[in-house]
Amino acid sequence: MASIALQGVAKTYPGKEAQYILRDVGFTIEDGEFVVLVGPSGCGKSTLLRMIAGLEEISAGEIGIAGERVNETPPAKRGLAMVFQSYALYAHMTVFDNIAFGLKLARVPKAEIKASVQAVAKMLQMEHLLERRPPQLSGGQRQRVAIGRAIVRKPRAFLFDEPLSNLDAALRADMRVEIARLHKSLGATMVYVTHDQVEAMTLADRIVVLGPSGVQQIGAPMHLYHKPANVFVAGFIGSPKMNLMPGQLDAAGRLRIGAACLDWRAPAPADGGGIGNVNANGSAGAGAPAQLTVGIRPEHLQADPNGAIEGEVLLVERLGAESYVHLAVPALDKPLMVVVQEDPPEAGTRWRVSPVAGRVHVFGPDGCRIEAAPHENNSAGASSGVAEVA
Repeated sequence: MASIALQGVAKTYPGKEAQYILRDVGFTIEDGEFVVLVGPSGCGKSTLLRMIAGLEEISAGEIGIAGERVNETPPAKRGLAMVFQSYALYAHMTVFDNIAFGLKLARVPKAEIKASVQAVAKMLQMEHLLERRPPQLSGGQRQRVAIGRAIVRKPRAFLFDEPLSNLDAALRADMRVEIARLHKSLGATMVYVTHDQVEAMTLADRIVVLGPSGVQQIGAPMHLYHKPANVFVAGFIGSPKMNLMPGQLDAAGRLRIGAACLDWRAPAPADGGGIGNVNANGSAGAGAPAQLTVGIRPEHLQADPNGAIEGEVLLVERLGAESYVHLAVPALDKPLMVVVQEDPPEAGTRWRVSPVAGRVHVFGPDGCRIEAAPHENNSAGASSGVAEVA
């Protein structure tokens, strides 16, 4: 297995003016690590994966595999195996022959091919499928054949390009488990591209969040969940999505959403916690009210008869163990979503909620995160408005 390092990697397409698809991308994927590249369509995640594989030329920067610069190394000599969104199987060949195809091209002895294919088939629980052809297989079985074809080559790293997007929801869940189990058993370096943040959260050791302007944040799944670096990451990571709403700081540095005052205080300038030139007195620059974005996850709002946020229940989505309550608040353009574990309120009723302590996220005018000032009476120095995550 091998580490993969990117330094200042960029991709442009020719034209009158350079059009950057990716710019100044730099991070290292450690040996044996599972890293997921996640982001909306068009952000360049598949392009970045293809540049690692050597299927796309890079416009600037360097890519290294196991400490070796591979910018000019052809794909076949990089020692990587790629699993595509389309299974790319040979319909006229058996499962055995599809998995063995690369080994036959490399002129591996027949006995070794047979042993390797059988070992991979056992690992993927496909021994009974070796004599079938792809048209006789389900979507999940075909994807396992594609993965088996990659494993049998014993590559230095695996690259997955949205491998589950063609499967239905139930099969996607099953295949997520299979891929996680495979990574644990192989201890292999894996780079996985998806637009589905649920896949990213459940599979990754680290997530690289890509947006229209490049890399937005890199970190462990729960770190991104608890401490998103900006509004883009906050709105992308988490299911259901975070409630994002406009807010302001009053003259005392208290956070307000319309008439509601939340338990969150801006840091004093000396704390160095402010971002986007927002001061503790609620000013941005020359005394103008700071236009902030406040984020609260639906699961971090709770019913509270004395809650600061009051509205009318528009809709209740009952999902069984939990319900999604859509709450219309007069000061907000969009209803708040609240996740309720117990019996939800009835549609049409008035309802009050409050945020869970330490679970309010605030972003400055530039969209970047602002850490809350620590409570004076908190000897541990924990933040009142934002969860502290190691």
